[in-house]
Amino acid sequence: MIAFEHKPGLVAYLTCGDPDLATARAVALAAIDAGADVIELGVPFSDPVADGPVIQRASERALKSGTSIKQVIAVGAELRKARSKSGLIIFTYFNPVLRMGLAEFAKQLASNGIDGALITDLTVEEAGEYVSVMREHNLVTVFLAAPTSTDARLKSVAELSRGFVYAVSRTGITGQQKQLASDAAHLVGRIRRVTKLPIAVGFGISTPEQFQAVGEFADAAAIGSAIVSIIEKHGRASAEPVATFIRGLRAGRLAAEAETLAK
Repeated sequence: MIAFEHKPGLVAYLTCGDPDLATARAVALAAIDAGADVIELGVPFSDPVADGPVIQRASERALKSGTSIKQVIAVGAELRKARSKSGLIIFTYFNPVLRMGLAEFAKQLASNGIDGALITDLTVEEAGEYVSVMREHNLVTVFLAAPTSTDARLKSVAELSRGFVYAVSRTGITGQQKQLASDAAHLVGRIRRVTKLPIAVGFGISTPEQFQAVGEFADAAAIGSAIVSIIEKHGRASAEPVATFIRGLRAGRLAAEAETLAK
């Protein structure tokens, strides 16, 4: 179920199969228990053009271990049984979905309790059939909105999105950044004029300060590279370090709120 119980909400991404599927399950469960509202289960892809080097390396490791989209969906099914109320999204490029078939993809998500998908390289102009099939199964379709998007494109993104809109905080590839892009708040303001859906800001968020900043103008923060970096460092022992990282994000937010109230 896609819902942001916290302020801001937290969308946590991981590449399934890096270093193995069991670790992905453990990390996802730890992230949920630490305060993640939505888990994006990344399908490894051979040419992840939108992703920075951290997630590219994770995809390479996951592909070497033989991870497939069917296995990622199976991880989602196990997570749904273990955490019935958490948000679960398949995060993928379009080619693995095409290979499976749109109808079969939607059927598998629905039958395994996964809320929907974000297909990072599928544009709204080419998404008609995909959206139609997903709607038949009451599945969420999340689309990306960029700072360079025209008002007309933002309207199309809003119309085709369900669950939430993913606002890309800057142009370029994913990856941790020292500072949050200044145009992120402006983009969120533009999106709010065309939708009442929650808006999650992603691409580069990695610190409690950035997390707090996003909470001032958006509904949620989407964090990927920072989490994948922890997994790259700790391997199969990543669950607790990821949970500690997420608790730290939330603790930083709570500390800032308490400081504001005390003034």
